[in-house]
Amino acid sequence: MAGTDSKVALVASVPMFARCGRKELQQLTQLVDEIEVPAGRVLMRQGEHGEEMFIVVKGRFSIERDGRTIAERGPGSALGEMSLLSGGPRTATITALEPSTVLVAAHREFNSLMDSYPAIRLQVLEGLAQKVRALDHDGVH
Repeated sequence: MAGTDSKVALVASVPMFARCGRKELQQLTQLVDEIEVPAGRVLMRQGEHGEEMFIVVKGRFSIERDGRTIAERGPGSALGEMSLLSGGPRTATITALEPSTVLVAAHREFNSLMDSYPAIRLQVLEGLAQKVRALDHDGVH
């Protein structure tokens, strides 16, 4: 990744974080790690315990629920945020369709950040509410 500014811009492009201020976005980028994901790698499996979320930097991922492909996601998409917040089971299986790069945020660090920056918690809750509305509307994760 080119640098901090491009990382901040990427995190800001995720609808869940789009309304966060620059200070909050910079704090978010400090707690994420960048990882490479080869094509065909399963990032998460439905029903498994999860404690992290991923932000797609580049590449595409398929999302399957109950063995059926329900969507694809690409750059700027957040994946696994429900398990990040709840520590509960994954609601879908997500597989890299091509070589990809993601930012990963762990449960403990992310929750600590939300405790320190209530504006981030509010943005996450609003983002999840929008995602739930979309799920209700079109049935896509």
